[in-house]
Amino acid sequence: MSKKIRVGVFGAFRGMTMINVLSKHPDAELVAICDKYQPLLDKCKKVADETGSNITYYTDFDQFFNHDMDAVVLANYANEHAPYAIRLLLSGRHVVSEVLPVETLGQAVELVEAVEKSGKIYSYAENYCYFAATQEMKKLYRAGEIGEFMHGEGEYVHDCESIWGDITYGEKDHWRNRLYSCYYCTHSLGPIINITGLRPVRVVGFENPNVENMAQYGFRGGTSGMVVAQMENGATVKSLNGYLKREPSAIWYSVYGKKGMMESDRWHDGVSRINIFKEGNELTDTEVSYKPKPKDESKLAQLTAGHGGSDFYTMHYFLEKILGRPEGEEYIDVYQALDMSLPGILAYKSICNGNIPFDVPDFRNKEIREQYRNDNWCTNPEVAGDNLAPFCSFGSPDIPDSVYESVRNNWEKKQKEENL
Repeated sequence: MSKKIRVGVFGAFRGMTMINVLSKHPDAELVAICDKYQPLLDKCKKVADETGSNITYYTDFDQFFNHDMDAVVLANYANEHAPYAIRLLLSGRHVVSEVLPVETLGQAVELVEAVEKSGKIYSYAENYCYFAATQEMKKLYRAGEIGEFMHGEGEYVHDCESIWGDITYGEKDHWRNRLYSCYYCTHSLGPIINITGLRPVRVVGFENPNVENMAQYGFRGGTSGMVVAQMENGATVKSLNGYLKREPSAIWYSVYGKKGMMESDRWHDGVSRINIFKEGNELTDTEVSYKPKPKDESKLAQLTAGHGGSDFYTMHYFLEKILGRPEGEEYIDVYQALDMSLPGILAYKSICNGNIPFDVPDFRNKEIREQYRNDNWCTNPEVAGDNLAPFCSFGSPDIPDSVYESVRNNWEKKQKEENL
């Protein structure tokens, strides 16, 4: 394929970083953007003016769907990616999906089969796999520097209290306000899976109760969730995500092998630094700490500041994979996307069933899929029907509608002030 890949973006809030990358990428032509909120589209027009891009704007997905494009970035609500991905794949378009890939196990079966039937590229944009530290850890682990994987830990702790109104708009049924504790697990668990190439086979979940400081803004789920997993080689993993009190946010990874360990920095340099311990040839200990060089030192990669520069790679590897280039093999396919996300769904099932363990299905195996095809268990009544999950195993707070009205009013006031 010699011509540029024509790409559309669905969701202009989270999609703004992708829009900035694609509008400047030498292999992409940004042709369409869709969002229900017109002021966001107005902001996108500034990108078109700066880059000379010819972009068509839509507030209706069906009209956007009919636009002539080769590939679509799904940056819409995090629990709604799968239905749109399935529809786009079966229409002959490549898809890169933001976090998370599916809301239910049943959707996971549909998504895998849509990818296989279409023959198109599905890439999962788990950008935390592309930090300087996590990419370096993957390279070193695959080179055998610390031996076989024995244990890993990942954390994504982000206290969102101060921005909750900005990201939920006071919508009572916004996906974040009905988010359960373990669902958003791939920022913490995903890099461990990507580094080692191993898949989880069994999980147990634990959670904290809802806390007042989040409930006052309308959140009804558990404050944090922990996934404890056994991997296919017998190794163990602990994944923690949620809204615990910590500044700066905890984005941290640790990997133990039979010959040593490595981890990202816990505080000051974060995921831009790696610390390594390796057992010496004569049992002398060696420790190394450094900031890895970026894998891509192009001007565009350097200009992409979002999430420590990792947002560049989600788009770049997606395009490289479509073009059949070697770097494209760094993309995250649908099977590994589910390895990263299904443990969160099953860990919450564990929580709601007395913390019993659940096996993690491998949907590479077609024979396994049938027993999960109709599993629509989740906290979204539009999807779950009679199989509705609770927001929190400890019980959800009774939040009056006036709370959401207040959050909405404050958000609208802030929008008016920013647009003056």
